[in-house]
Amino acid sequence: MDASLAGVIATAAALGSVSAFAHSSDGGWTYPPACCYGDRLTGECGKIPSITVTPRPDGYVIVLRPGDHQKVTHQNRYFVPYDSVIPSGDDNFHICLHPTEEHENCFFAPADAF
Repeated sequence: MDASLAGVIATAAALGSVSAFAHSSDGGWTYPPACCYGDRLTGECGKIPSITVTPRPDGYVIVLRPGDHQKVTHQNRYFVPYDSVIPSGDDNFHICLHPTEEHENCFFAPADAF
């Protein structure tokens, strides 16, 4: 694991016990501030359906359509290498899209999905 990913994971773990605020997920755990720049309704981060995520030998392919994430207005495809995946604070996949819906900023996967 590279140092930057370790730093994001450590930050996420440290913030996980903070009560809900602008960077919290629907499940109550906290997105790292570097990933999310808003609240649950207008922020870049959100839970996505597991059916949108396909594991490949070298990482995850995510295909999102309108309704899968609050920022998505048209179909988008993302690729996230396994060494860039952040452990999710719950049993769901989450993605942060920033600065636009075409750019994956952070991707979270449940521990059992690795």
